[in-house]
Amino acid sequence: MKPTLLILAAGMGSRYGSMKQTEQFGPSGETITDYSIFDSQRAGFGKVVFVISPAMEEEFKTSYIKKFPANIDIDYVIQGIDKIPSGIKISPERKKPWGTAHAVLMAAEKITTSFAVINADDFYGRESFKVVAEYLTGTIEKDILELCMAGYPIRNTLSKYGSVSRGICEINRHGYLISITERTKVKETPKGIINHEENEEELLLPTNCLVSMNLFGFTPGIFRPLQEHFNEFITKNSMDPKSELYIPLVVDNLIRSGRARTRVLKTDAIWFGVTYKEDRPNVLEMINSLVKQGIYPSNLWR
Repeated sequence: MKPTLLILAAGMGSRYGSMKQTEQFGPSGETITDYSIFDSQRAGFGKVVFVISPAMEEEFKTSYIKKFPANIDIDYVIQGIDKIPSGIKISPERKKPWGTAHAVLMAAEKITTSFAVINADDFYGRESFKVVAEYLTGTIEKDILELCMAGYPIRNTLSKYGSVSRGICEINRHGYLISITERTKVKETPKGIINHEENEEELLLPTNCLVSMNLFGFTPGIFRPLQEHFNEFITKNSMDPKSELYIPLVVDNLIRSGRARTRVLKTDAIWFGVTYKEDRPNVLEMINSLVKQGIYPSNLWR
């Protein structure tokens, strides 16, 4: 059975300043997400499921989703701040969703196959979808969750215009993830690549380390431990208006507890993203170059 592609598009784009998930970058009005769907279909994925915010639903249904060919099965779910266990009180100041782990959890009823998770605003490259699809198609689980992750060199994933969040990976000699640590303020400086810690200290990061760009491969077995982790998280953090539960934190915990192992899939695919508005010209240039090289048609869905 073909794996599913799960696209996380509910982020509010606070640093970018608009709904970048539906912003046009390709020569025929394509979004970055369009290229991910195009690449995933060529790599052997089937159904596509979006996780969107309540504010995006009308535009998504009436405009965006209609561009795709009828043979692509597309569905969606809503990630709202109220989608939490009953009896939990939340801060009235809460505006943002509960993070990427919660976003994946929202899609549990829509997914019955192995699946890959991506961010809507990141360009992953067709090779990354190919290696993840091949791994998921051949995965057989027994006593442990078999996960995978595409790993990118950190130096190729930074923005010139501000700090970014990256999952820093430690990998064993067999190619499996030992741990993944989320660093939320990573930036290249004259001193090197650093993360600004909460105590305002600067942590120097290795320039050759691999990072997670939230391209993970999961089986449906992930949903039960994901629910357990979210229940624990929301019980402790419901009154915090900014706390979020990230996918890498859950994966790291499952690895450390021996409930899962994660194969890191190295890929030569090009990655770029649009964290900030200033990133837009570079993304336009990169996509235009790929079209001129014949890697993509000038109109993906014609």
